[in-house]
Amino acid sequence: MFGWVFICATAYAKGHGLIPDAASTLDLKEWGTLATISGKYTITNERAIVLIANAHFFAVSLLATICPLPFSDPLLLDPVNDNYEKTIARNNEPFGYLPEFKTGLTEEAEILNGRMAMLGLVTLIFATAIEQKPMLDIVNEWIGGNYY
Repeated sequence: MFGWVFICATAYAKGHGLIPDAASTLDLKEWGTLATISGKYTITNERAIVLIANAHFFAVSLLATICPLPFSDPLLLDPVNDNYEKTIARNNEPFGYLPEFKTGLTEEAEILNGRMAMLGLVTLIFATAIEQKPMLDIVNEWIGGNYY
């Protein structure tokens, strides 16, 4: 779900001019190879900001994998942890294709939220490939042009 929040926040920032000099390209002398695409073209300031934010999100996700909370995936959870048995028991009972709908902060609600977010992202990627438009423009169309 964070991905959707980030996409919408980026579209809002783009639409309201919150990204400084969004269309200007990065200076190759100042940024080096970080500013290039395919070794020829340099990326815009907008793309650089989105890239840095995605790298930050990747680092946070990586740290969440290395130091999981008790309700997270037990792959790296210490067997000495108090919640280890409960977590392993939970993973032995799969949720199936469509888990029971429970409102609130429940495991079933989190599974459904994650699946709906992935379905939305896959739909966005296919729409981008078919329409040959940037993702932010498609998201803006989906919400009726409210961002820009």
